[in-house]
Parts: sequence; structure tokens; C-alpha cells
Amino acid sequence: MNTPDIRVEKGHAEPEEVAAITALLLARAAAAPAAPTHRGRPKAGWRRLEREPGFRAPHSWR
Repeated sequence: MNTPDIRVEKGHAEPEEVAAITALLLARAAAAPAAPTHRGRPKAGWRRLEREPGFRAPHSWR
């Protein structure tokens, strides 16, 4: 059985009306900008404490 991809929930739509809606949806989908590609995580602006050296000089301001 061939089921349509678009169906009318309420009322009656002629085949031309369904074709017009389908064309509109396809045009909008084609005009949408592509999703941005992910290039990895950005560098953190803060330092992770577990990566800091264990000893800090007493005169340092860290």
C-alpha cells in the first residue's frame, strides 16, 4: 500500500493544493542555511586546577 507523505487532517484539499504546499515546503527547506560544522571544543578561558603544577611560589599572584 502506498501511503502519502503529506495528509490533510481536517477538510479536503485538492491535489493541486497539496502539490503547492509540498513545493513551498521543499523551497523553504532548500533555502535554509546549512548547519554549521563543528570544529571541536573552543579553548577554555580558565585553567583547570588538576593541570596546574602542585607547587606555587609564595610570591606568585596565581
